[in-house]
Parts: sequence; structure tokens; C-alpha cells
Amino acid sequence: QVQLVESGGGLVQAGGSLRLSCAASGSIQSINTMAWYRQTPGKQRELVATITSGGSSNYADSVKGRFTISRDNYKKTVYLQMSSLKPEDTAVYYCSANVKTLDGWYRNYWGQGTQVTVSS
Repeated sequence: QVQLVESGGGLVQAGGSLRLSCAASGSIQSINTMAWYRQTPGKQRELVATITSGGSSNYADSVKGRFTISRDNYKKTVYLQMSSLKPEDTAVYYCSANVKTLDGWYRNYWGQGTQVTVSS
């Protein structure tokens, strides 16, 4: 089994910053791409940013220049540094990871989500 545990969400004023963390644990042999998604009520989950095991990253246009994804492969942790936050960034943020487990299979796992609320 693999668990992803997010932390760092909260309430922040527009223009402020937050840093999300997501730590993976369990029967992990290696982790490929890790990503952050977000979702608001009544809308589909939206891809925010991805990062490969080698450190290559991609971002949604809506967050480019404001958010930075990074990872610590030793700690099996992915981060999302969010700056210049806007009210429209308010959402539940989820991390995901493509994991090669000890049995040799690749599976996608999700965290439980962390609420980010940006007040105007």
C-alpha cells in the first residue's frame, strides 16, 4: 500500500503565499511523475502542475509564473509553492503520484486533499 499525505493548506489573503507538501510512504520502489490538481465544487478536477523524477515541470497557464512545483526524491515529497494568490485559486488541492510499488506494478495514487482558501 502507498499513502500520500498533503499538508500546508489554509486561509490566506489575496496576494499572499502558501506552500503545500505531499509526502508519499509505503511499499514504494520508485516514484515517477508527481502532480498537483485542484477542484472546486461542481467542477472537474484541474491539473495544476507536474514534475518528473528528473525534475522537469509543467504548469497550467492559469498558474504560470505564480506557482512552483518541486520535489525531494529522498524524502518522497512533492511541494507546491504558491505566490500571488488570487481568490480564483480557492480549491481543494490534491497531489498524485505514479508509483512503482515493490511488486513491480505501476499505479497512480492520490492524496486526501487540502483546502486552500484565498480571501479578497
